[in-house]
Amino acid sequence: MKAIGYKVPGPIAADAALVDINLPRPVAAGYDILVEVKAVSVNPVDYKVRNSTPPADGDWKVLGWDAAGIVREVGPDVTQFELGDEVYYAGSITRPGTNAEFHLVDARIVGHKPASLSWAEAAALPLTTLTAWEAMFDRLDVAKPVPGAAEAILIIGGAGGVGSIAVQIARQRTDLTVIATASRPETQEWVRGLGAHHVIDHSRPLAPQIAELGIGAPAFVFSTTHTEQHVADIAELIAPQGRFGLIDDPKAFDIMVFKRKAVSIHHELMFTRSIYGTPDMNEQGEILDAMAALVDDGKIRTTLTRRLSPINAANLKTVHALIESGAAKGKIVLEGF
Repeated sequence: MKAIGYKVPGPIAADAALVDINLPRPVAAGYDILVEVKAVSVNPVDYKVRNSTPPADGDWKVLGWDAAGIVREVGPDVTQFELGDEVYYAGSITRPGTNAEFHLVDARIVGHKPASLSWAEAAALPLTTLTAWEAMFDRLDVAKPVPGAAEAILIIGGAGGVGSIAVQIARQRTDLTVIATASRPETQEWVRGLGAHHVIDHSRPLAPQIAELGIGAPAFVFSTTHTEQHVADIAELIAPQGRFGLIDDPKAFDIMVFKRKAVSIHHELMFTRSIYGTPDMNEQGEILDAMAALVDDGKIRTTLTRRLSPINAANLKTVHALIESGAAKGKIVLEGF
């Protein structure tokens, strides 16, 4: 089968950063299903792994987590899918990735593809949906009010992949006032179109802009990018006993600035359930099915902003470079081999 991989981690400009290769087609067993991949999207985790992680035992390292496709084989322990089902999912970081014609994935973390979306539109959603959903409902517990706080959530990086879906989920699944950040006119317009009640500029101090809104101190802050640049502002603007979640990888920040307000700090990694095989890992499939229902009901739209074809090394290198630049809006998808 066709696939794209590398043997030596390094910068995307290197000739061997991503290479077109051929690999044996895998076989489904246990809880796995074998998916014929129709479309994939690229996330920051792709370039972070490409920059840092060598393949095991000298084999090819295949990246890619988001995918949409068709079930072609079903393991004996699988009960929720049949041959021919259309699915979408974000795979496990501990297994070979989706940048291949056929991909093995544990059925428990797979959802039924939204019927109203194309392959590319569906492939834009899984990883960011799981990240945003888990961050808000499992980590920040936004359904539980913070006494005296404004019933509001600040989403830092509202125009990015996770931010774009987090804004929509917060609007559709909560009664919170949604404040999102974006710094350019086109990204500010994008975030407003997704449903943010307020948009502020993360290139300027955040706390004064929150104060100018006149709504009070937000109960929740969800930071998706450049967290280390905003820590002092977050500590100033968040409500006492508020909850602060983040998904990026700051080298360090001083958590003591949050002690006086008794702010709790929550990390979110949507791969945790599949890495550790947690007893509740099937919740990821349920989240994706819930998202599919929201999409098919017209309440949430895909965050796809650009598509390329085919899925090959040259196109993946183009997308990796763009994602790594930090200038991308929404999600970029590749489709077809």
